Amino acid sequence: MEDLTAADIMQPKVVTVTEAATVQELAELLSKKRISGAPVIDDQNRVVGIVSEGDLVSIDADIHYPHFIDLLGNIVYLESVKKYEERLEKAAATSVADIMTTDVVTVQKNAPVHEIATLMTEKQVNRLPVVDGDILVGIVTRADVVRALSRR
Repeated sequence: MEDLTAADIMQPKVVTVTEAATVQELAELLSKKRISGAPVIDDQNRVVGIVSEGDLVSIDADIHYPHFIDLLGNIVYLESVKKYEERLEKAAATSVADIMTTDVVTVQKNAPVHEIATLMTEKQVNRLPVVDGDILVGIVTRADVVRALSRR
């Protein structure tokens, strides 16, 4: 049996947001559309980021200063200060640009399903924007991959 591709299993109607959208608008959109995330696109329909419920939830989460020890007058952090700074930035977020992930994993429309499943597993993502070149043409979720596997 010929391997299915992203184009075969993707959802072509993608709910998207722009960087300028507010955090409140994003929360309302995800809630209204009953989706857990969305690609962030520019005015040429290129993917510039991705946002998820997790990004929104992290805004409201408690932020704890990283634990550290004083070792002979030097502070040694036991946790990542960078992650702490990122959490602080997200807590103060007002726009999608402030909370989106910019290192987006995408797949080309001709990517086989096994490659999509591998990417989702290795990168621990629930959705992959599908692109033709660098233009968004669809989205594939874990549920789409499971449906494809059930058709085999």
